[in-house]
Amino acid sequence: MCTRFVYNGKDTIVGFNFDIDLSVWTHKVIEEKNRFYIGIKMPDSSYHSFHGVNKNGNVGTLLYVNGNEKGKYSNAPKCRTISELTESFIKGVITLDDVLNIVQNNRIVYAPDATMQAMLSDKKGRVLIIEPGLGYRLEKVQYSLITNYSILSPEITKPYIVSGDDRFERADELLKHCNDSFSVAEAFQILKSVKQEGIWATRVSFVYSVNENRVYYVENNDFEYVTKYQFCNSY
Repeated sequence: MCTRFVYNGKDTIVGFNFDIDLSVWTHKVIEEKNRFYIGIKMPDSSYHSFHGVNKNGNVGTLLYVNGNEKGKYSNAPKCRTISELTESFIKGVITLDDVLNIVQNNRIVYAPDATMQAMLSDKKGRVLIIEPGLGYRLEKVQYSLITNYSILSPEITKPYIVSGDDRFERADELLKHCNDSFSVAEAFQILKSVKQEGIWATRVSFVYSVNENRVYYVENNDFEYVTKYQFCNSY
């Protein structure tokens, strides 16, 4: 259960709530010279960067979604997993244009162990939404928003909407009333308004400012204590 948005005003600002069940996944915030990311411990014992920011302005996040048969994992030629694609983007190995070329010429599938969709964005404020089995959409609009249900084919995941889960509607209503002066503080207000509690509580919330090339983040819904991570180098 996660929430992600990109707002294009005088600054391009990205917000993300990372909601996870601690009995299933192990995570930690990792700060590196070129990357800030929420590391997820995988079977190889490494912490992988499926949700994070590169100093070049790339921001990638995976969000759980109820899977569809067309997106089912396959290791056939011309198939690329959404997880590998997202991590390569966060690592800065590929650009948004590279990803666009890949999705246009390959079949994008889920990872073997999880059904996820992705939102990728760059320093220009362009956003690429990728939903395995359903397609992709490239856009640059005032704001883009995604949670755990399909954006491209809403009717596919409508039957799986959890009762009372109106995170998308609440965030959308707040974002549509913002203006070009949209700030880091406003981004945190939106993330706080859709934070989760309980088993799938929000464990990390981060906001990234393209103009500042800086990440702000809080852990475990402690929005009074914000940590800043400044990338040392320019793009």
